[in-house]
Amino acid sequence: MRCPFCAHDDTQVKDSRPTEDNASIRRRRQCSSCGARFTTFERVQLREVVVVKSGDRREPFDRSKLEQSIALASRKRGIDQERLDQLISGIQRQVETSGEAEVPSAHIGELVMEGLRQIDSVAYIRFASVYRDFSEARDFEEFASTVQQAAKD
Repeated sequence: MRCPFCAHDDTQVKDSRPTEDNASIRRRRQCSSCGARFTTFERVQLREVVVVKSGDRREPFDRSKLEQSIALASRKRGIDQERLDQLISGIQRQVETSGEAEVPSAHIGELVMEGLRQIDSVAYIRFASVYRDFSEARDFEEFASTVQQAAKD
């Protein structure tokens, strides 16, 4: 593993332990050149999945993009990070175990919306506003009213 501080190629693992959700391994490393310490995370990747975006663009599935979009939607909502990590890991697992080499970005968006709907209605609406490309305040009102009605039922 390359050192992020001095770019030296030789680093040593000083400590390894599973994360709280047992979905990855946390490793503390130390650079043999500059002595800096840093943490890496190792996750299982079942298969290479390509995401088909609008306009038929294709790019490899990137967990960090999923993390960023969910973090943005749930910012300042007081949602436990462990719960969000479970959602992200669950979506990644669904995508990787689907048996498909290519997954439409719309399918991933629907998985995120379903997960956020169950966790927090405001985060759900925030994500939906970007995902569904709301252009006017009326779009928010209509979507929020359907979320509110569904919560009552």
